[in-house]
Amino acid sequence: MTDIRRHMEDLRKKLKEYDYHYHVLDQPLIEDVLYDRLLHELTQLEEQYPEYRLEDSPTQRVGGEVIEGFGKVVHQTPMMSLSNAFSEGDLLDFETRVKQVVGDNVSYVCEFKIDGLATSLEYEQGVFIRGATRGDGVTGEDITLNLRTIEVLPQRLTEPKNIVVRGESYLPRAEFIRLNKERALTSEPLFANPRNAAAGSLRQLDTTVTAARRLAFFAYTLVTTAGNASTQLEALEQMKMWGLPINPHYQRCTSMAEVFEYIQHAQEIRETLPYDIDGVVIKVDSFDMQQRLGFTAKSPRFAIAYKFTAQQAESRVKDIELSVGRTGAVTPTAVIDPVLLAGTTVSRATLHNEDFIREKDVRIGDVVVVQKAGDIIPEIVRVVVESRTGSEEPYLMPTICPACHMPLVRAQGEVVLRCVNPNCKAKRMEALIHFASRGAMNIDGLGVMMVEALVKADLVQDVADFYGLSKEQLLRVERMGEKSATNLLQAIDRSRQQPFERLLFGLGIRLVGEKAAQTLARHFRTLDRLVTVTKEELQDIPDIGPKMAESIVLYFTNSENMERLERLRSYGLRFDTDLQVNQVDVNRHIFFGKTIVLTGTFLEFSRQQAQALVEERGGKVTGTVSRKTDYVVAGESAGSKLSKAQELIRANPELPLTILNERDFVALLFATEKGISDLE
Repeated sequence: MTDIRRHMEDLRKKLKEYDYHYHVLDQPLIEDVLYDRLLHELTQLEEQYPEYRLEDSPTQRVGGEVIEGFGKVVHQTPMMSLSNAFSEGDLLDFETRVKQVVGDNVSYVCEFKIDGLATSLEYEQGVFIRGATRGDGVTGEDITLNLRTIEVLPQRLTEPKNIVVRGESYLPRAEFIRLNKERALTSEPLFANPRNAAAGSLRQLDTTVTAARRLAFFAYTLVTTAGNASTQLEALEQMKMWGLPINPHYQRCTSMAEVFEYIQHAQEIRETLPYDIDGVVIKVDSFDMQQRLGFTAKSPRFAIAYKFTAQQAESRVKDIELSVGRTGAVTPTAVIDPVLLAGTTVSRATLHNEDFIREKDVRIGDVVVVQKAGDIIPEIVRVVVESRTGSEEPYLMPTICPACHMPLVRAQGEVVLRCVNPNCKAKRMEALIHFASRGAMNIDGLGVMMVEALVKADLVQDVADFYGLSKEQLLRVERMGEKSATNLLQAIDRSRQQPFERLLFGLGIRLVGEKAAQTLARHFRTLDRLVTVTKEELQDIPDIGPKMAESIVLYFTNSENMERLERLRSYGLRFDTDLQVNQVDVNRHIFFGKTIVLTGTFLEFSRQQAQALVEERGGKVTGTVSRKTDYVVAGESAGSKLSKAQELIRANPELPLTILNERDFVALLFATEKGISDLE
């Protein structure tokens, strides 16, 4: 009995760690199928030995915590997770439990289990007012502003209903592939799967990042009883009628045999869908029966999720190849015997880094189990150790760069080996591709193959060389015709007018992404000012940490980088920003470093324009009123946020919280430096 108790404690400890990484950090440590098995094992043990069950066991709660940076939302009704089924036997057991309570005349509604992020939506009089994550099931994160960026999610229903809707926010496969292609061009870490990408997107503090990721949404549960629905089937039809997106592949089944047929059909068409599903949800159709069945501490008794097993296959590692990214990061990839997996032929699988190879003990010649992470990115799950013959070769990461043969360095606290040679050919190639990419200078026609051709022809070695190209030179490039040369030169010429922040991002300064480039451009306004800043000045800016500050200063103290910048200046590129603040020093603006909440409708500009104006002046716009809020700007028809601000001021007169109408807000936005002093 002591051994059983210890085993249960060990299971709980592991599952809590996995829960934290999955729900809070969006960094899963193990595959879903393994997690589900461990949870299933613990559930069975707790049923067999209830004296060892604990209140905080992973079987008794939904999991996840509210992370810092978002306001909290208390759910009107708890957002519970579903219990899982892994076989037809599990579903038959579920049916038996249901019929013991409600009788034999039961119908079910089957729906695809979308692999995304569970989301709650609240509508008042048909207007979307609040959205939240599941969080711990009782309290979630307020992600209203990010949800507003989802095009398919209606801001207003077709009828003025007060409802709470639950659904799944997800990233379509095409968008996932697009995002990873763009991230690969900029040497950013690739998303492991669409689910992680969706979760990370909705937890962005910058809503423009979320908007650029083109998320989608399916509603699946109507929490409040608005309308005449008495069944799940009617609720789906009703939500659809109100303008909410509903997954079309739902079906009413009058027997468990029909449920099994539905599951088989879902598995057959799974690969043809434009989004990921990881199972099927089966719900008792009748709301009256649902109410009679009720809930356990963690999940409803009237619904269950049938989970698909991950598609895996065995293959053999033929070789391990290395690639060098723009920042010098060296990434290993396993070359494997081609194998059909999740509808495609796979011949390469990521190995991530040196630590991953060591932990999995991957050797050349090993038989390995391969699966697609999130059914997208091929990865090695484990080595089939029992298949070893003794001829397998352990792999050691090199100490020299495979491209330039200079020493590799692994910095303290990092998991990657990095080439620090500034003249590394592979790094230069990646830097050229990044500079021309869509997120940077957006030079149409200057893709990977064209950049490689220009380098091969010895026409381009540095990003500044793009602007010195002539038609005569381009016509000497293999397969380059007159029209193609003209179009490319025109695209290069147009890129001279790209905003200053695009150029900053395109330079490839380590750790400086798109958002950081925008922040730097808005704060320092010109390149001449930026090249003189100190680490201390940079660290005073929100979102610029010590490592990024050090990287920026290091870049501008490099003579080769400064020579490149002078060449780009001579070609007429933009070295200052359009983001003007009426000659007012951003550091001295009244909104600098302040937290502002916008509510209601404005006459002078849209909500997005108002947010941009605040951010240009160094302020931060959030969607939740709290004790940390400095200003609430109330336009016409301001609602609950204005009321909450007024309540906070009445209850806490000492709070430095100010409510502004649109006229006062505009006056502060466009105040001169003298005007700001007067207002202060």
